[in-house]
Amino acid sequence: MHSLDIFRHYDRGHWRLAEFSLDGIDRSLVKPEYITLVKSAVMGESNVIAAVHGFMNEFIDDYDFSAFAVIWGYQEVQHHYAFTSYLEAVGESVDSRAVAAMRAPYEPGSTRSATLATNIISELTVNHVYRSVAAWVQEPVLADLLLRAGRDEAAHAREFRHYAAQRLRSHPDELASVLETLYFYTADEKIKHPVSVFKSGLDALSGHETIDTGFQLFLDRMAAHGELDALQSKIRRTFGGLTDLDLSSNGKVRRALAGALG
Repeated sequence: MHSLDIFRHYDRGHWRLAEFSLDGIDRSLVKPEYITLVKSAVMGESNVIAAVHGFMNEFIDDYDFSAFAVIWGYQEVQHHYAFTSYLEAVGESVDSRAVAAMRAPYEPGSTRSATLATNIISELTVNHVYRSVAAWVQEPVLADLLLRAGRDEAAHAREFRHYAAQRLRSHPDELASVLETLYFYTADEKIKHPVSVFKSGLDALSGHETIDTGFQLFLDRMAAHGELDALQSKIRRTFGGLTDLDLSSNGKVRRALAGALG
């Protein structure tokens, strides 16, 4: 099982929260926008329980992927609690009611391939944002945490891609749903993320930082560097490799989708 290889890799070398010296945070370097970003990250990462629940429902007959989902879920809970611990160390907190509001499981995608494709996009997006923000953040403990979490997200994207490729080989009829997912998340001049799409309207989030708060701050700080174009190009390249199609622009994605539907 592929999940066994993933588990062995995790067991050999995954980082631990105990490795961080939260007492070593340089508070003189902690800016208000850093707090906003970390609160946003906590809210985004808190969706892990809903996602794992959704995976277990949708992939009920797939032990290998379900085992991966459990490993993935632990790592995402680790991110959630690592960012939460950082906030506590600097005297900040997140409203537990807002976190609890994220608990409801996600509905199944239009196909299993679409669900896997959605999560590839999710992981690539957060990896890109964490990595870019880490280069901007001056407080070293937070920068280190962002880099570690970002590396995890890159590894997660790779594994979701593995399972998506496996699924498409056995269910080529699901290709159109993958292309639809790609187009939906990359056709606009903004960052779209599954948490934003499915959880943004919750009453408990009114007046609270959300994952979109962090994305907007990221774009405000990084727009001049072409970060959105870089992110969307990375996503399209990944899907191009997954499908063996030229998906390097929105127009090409539309043409590929028309061909898959026709």
